[in-house]
Amino acid sequence: MSRIIKFVLFLIFFIVFFEAGLISSYTIVTSQAPDVGKLIGMQIEEITSLLSFGSGSNILNSQSNINISNPDEVASALQNKTGLSGMNIQSLTAQTSASKKLTLIPVNLTVMGYQDAISGGNTSQIVISANQTYSITATATGTLTNGEIDIDVNSIQITSSRKLYGNTNGT
Repeated sequence: MSRIIKFVLFLIFFIVFFEAGLISSYTIVTSQAPDVGKLIGMQIEEITSLLSFGSGSNILNSQSNINISNPDEVASALQNKTGLSGMNIQSLTAQTSASKKLTLIPVNLTVMGYQDAISGGNTSQIVISANQTYSITATATGTLTNGEIDIDVNSIQITSSRKLYGNTNGT
């Protein structure tokens, strides 16, 4: 037999045994009979999404940054809603995937915040500790004027608050 036929046969046997292993493991894990058509369809979708990952897909470049025209008011509103001691205005960013032709544009806000460290009680011991740092993500709406967005501070909704650094010993 020629090498090409051997390679094609090897590839076919590999795919058949792979699919048989996938179907049997699906049966073992879920204790249900698998839907072979859906399993194969899912594999084909995953492979085609991997092959077309960089070619014009809108997954990675769908968000665009917009300058905020009222960063002080936005930072103050975020500080009030989170209860943190302060916000780093230099880290405040707004991204949107909506058309900039809309009157009200939904935006995603991200900012770094900090909480002042409170040390000890009525002890004579001096404790020096760093501030706790948080990453805040929020959504809001705003209007676009002169290439900058004016965020409506009443529309801000906190979606997540992640503690990045903090005092772990509870003092």
